[in-house]
Amino acid sequence: MRTDRKNNQLREIKFTKDFTKNALGSVLVEFGDTRVITTASVETGKPKWMDKEDSRGWLTAEYSLLPSSTNTRCQRERSKVSGRTQEIQRLIGRSLRACVDLTKMPDLTITIDADVIQADGGTRTASICGGFLALKIAVDKLLAEGKLQENPIIEPVAAISAGIIDGEVLLDLCYEEDSHAQVDSNVVLTKSGKIIEFQTTAEGEPYEYQQMIEIFNVAKDGISKIVEMYECV
Repeated sequence: MRTDRKNNQLREIKFTKDFTKNALGSVLVEFGDTRVITTASVETGKPKWMDKEDSRGWLTAEYSLLPSSTNTRCQRERSKVSGRTQEIQRLIGRSLRACVDLTKMPDLTITIDADVIQADGGTRTASICGGFLALKIAVDKLLAEGKLQENPIIEPVAAISAGIIDGEVLLDLCYEEDSHAQVDSNVVLTKSGKIIEFQTTAEGEPYEYQQMIEIFNVAKDGISKIVEMYECV
């Protein structure tokens, strides 16, 4: 059982705005001992694969673990991105695209970079939260500069991990908890509670339907608290 916080309690969370000076939007995200630098960079134009007649802009994401971010040094992914990295950056990208109207940012590409400088569980969900804030900061600046005529952000989005350990549902797992979880889940929701991602996997024995509902409800409450924190950034 947890001794440092309640099962349904988030770790200490902190968002530091404008952490770097060169990116249009940047945030240092801290979920307990997990720390991620998220940035939003803006370029004129859109990917070559998009139809020239398409009036939408584009939003994409890249994710990486710094070599010293984990207990043992991980290799830099210079020439080939691992399957795990691809999965995570696609999750970040589609989560953030779900909260924007791409038609309101024509001929612009926004890239969200999430670089993990210290990993202790929940790096992908922390990246989504920080990525949204970096995006919002960048969009606010583009609006102020007249480079966007309308705000493309529909509503905030946030994410959190949850799981089952020894029959108990726990929110916001650290690495030690995540490595021992019988059920592991990542939940991404909009502020209004619409589901973007609800990925839940049994690592051992199958779990019950009611446990899945409990995981979702605990995660939903946690996400609501995170969205409230956005107002202070």
